[in-house]
Amino acid sequence: MRRLLKFLHTMGSAGLLGAMASLVVMLSLSPAPSALAGYAATRGAMGAVATWIFLPALAVTLMSGLLAMALNRAFLNAGWAWLKLATGVLMFEGGLVYVQGPMKQEAERSARALAGLVDPAALAVSLTGERGTLWVLLAVATANVALGIWRPRILRIPR
Repeated sequence: MRRLLKFLHTMGSAGLLGAMASLVVMLSLSPAPSALAGYAATRGAMGAVATWIFLPALAVTLMSGLLAMALNRAFLNAGWAWLKLATGVLMFEGGLVYVQGPMKQEAERSARALAGLVDPAALAVSLTGERGTLWVLLAVATANVALGIWRPRILRIPR
C-alpha cells in the first residue's frame, strides 16, 4: 500500500507541476483578446488543462499524501510532513479558487464573446493575477517536492 501511495503521490505531483507549467506557457503565448478566435481557442485549452489535468492531479496528490500520513506512523511525528500537509491544503484551496475556477470562467466567457454574446472588452481582466498565482503555486509545489525528498528535521513533534 505504501508503494502505491508513493507512486500516486509522485505521479500526481508530476501532473500538477506539468499542468501549472503549461498554463504559465499558454498564458505567456496567449494572443490578445482583440484576436478573438485565437484567444478563445487558447483560453479553451487552458480551461481544459485546468479541469482535466490540474484539478485531478491536485486531488490525487493531496489524497495520497493524506492517506500516507494516516498509514505511516513515522509521518505523524515528522514536522516536514505536517508542513507539506499545510501547504497542500493551501495548494488545494488556491488551485480551486484562483486557478481552476477563473480559467474555466474565462474559457466560457471567451467562447461566448466569440459567439457574439459577450463584449470582448470584458476579457483578459485577470491575466496578471492568474500569472502571479500560478508562479506562487509552482513555487509552493516545488517546495513540497523538496520537503518530500530531503525531509529536513524541522518542527519535530514531541511524543
